[in-house]
Amino acid sequence: MAMHVGLIGAGNITETHARAALAIPGVELTAIFGDNDDKVQRLGKEYGVASYTDFNRFLDHRPMTFVVIGSPSGVHAAQGIEAARHGLHVLTEKPIDISARKTDELILETDKAGVKLGVIYQDRFKPGIQFLKQLYTSGKLGKPILAEARVKWYRPPEYYSQSRWRGVTAADGGGALMNQGIHTVDLLLWLLGDVTAVQAQMKSALHKIESEDTLTALLEFANGTMGTFIATTSVYPGYPRRVELSGTEGTVILENDRVIQADLKTPSSQPLTLEEADKNPSASSPLISDIRGHKAVMEDFIRAIETGAIPACDGREGRRSVALVEAVYAAARTGKRVILETAR
Repeated sequence: MAMHVGLIGAGNITETHARAALAIPGVELTAIFGDNDDKVQRLGKEYGVASYTDFNRFLDHRPMTFVVIGSPSGVHAAQGIEAARHGLHVLTEKPIDISARKTDELILETDKAGVKLGVIYQDRFKPGIQFLKQLYTSGKLGKPILAEARVKWYRPPEYYSQSRWRGVTAADGGGALMNQGIHTVDLLLWLLGDVTAVQAQMKSALHKIESEDTLTALLEFANGTMGTFIATTSVYPGYPRRVELSGTEGTVILENDRVIQADLKTPSSQPLTLEEADKNPSASSPLISDIRGHKAVMEDFIRAIETGAIPACDGREGRRSVALVEAVYAAARTGKRVILETAR
């Protein structure tokens, strides 16, 4: 059946969602909502869809199968709840929201409405990252010992000053960790499982924002892995994300979403270079030109709607990263080691 998609938001990420949807056979854009009339009208004309600045009128638009939320993080749950109450499936950008409490409300409402809920963590679909997960789950790394993750990115001052919500705690939920680093938080949880305790420190080292632009954290995983995490938008000119996993059987290094080194006692027969790297200049720019990851997420979500399957990252999976980020922030604010609820 044809899938009719409604877009929520009128920023750069919504244009990414539109291009990803149009790249999938059988998918049609049907309407767009945003609170900036000029942007909404422009995008509506560009994609030939109905444009709305009234949210309820947008939700009443038909045909519409599901919505893709690309608005500021702090309203994801509220908008998703209203969409679910209108019988629409909900696919939201990361993070699912900025608090576990609001996330729980969204999960409850989508369950009650019988609609699907998915979160856009496109990294899970990238071949290099799937290869890393395969090496770990197959036992090639042995018992995990140490995880190091570095998101040392750069955003110029105008990235924040020209936005009404970036770096604003009530709208964005935080800074470099909640916005840029959360993809890597999700990756670590997806690979290694739950974190039981955290310690952290953070500050705004470069930008004049409410939230942090520089954060370091120590992570203790339930499986015994010790982890270090850096998330920043203050490091010029910005460097590719890097994740290193070490276990009793060797070490694997991921950079720019490709496995660039695998030093294993029992080498893998699979070559390291699986596909060209992600082309998005994420380390130095928020703009997305390479839509392959978003397209893969949307295709997976459509399959979930059609078959009744669970999306690759559903609401409960998406909640895990938000809960961990909340714990890291609590540890940074108090200077104390914080035990996560999953460990209590």
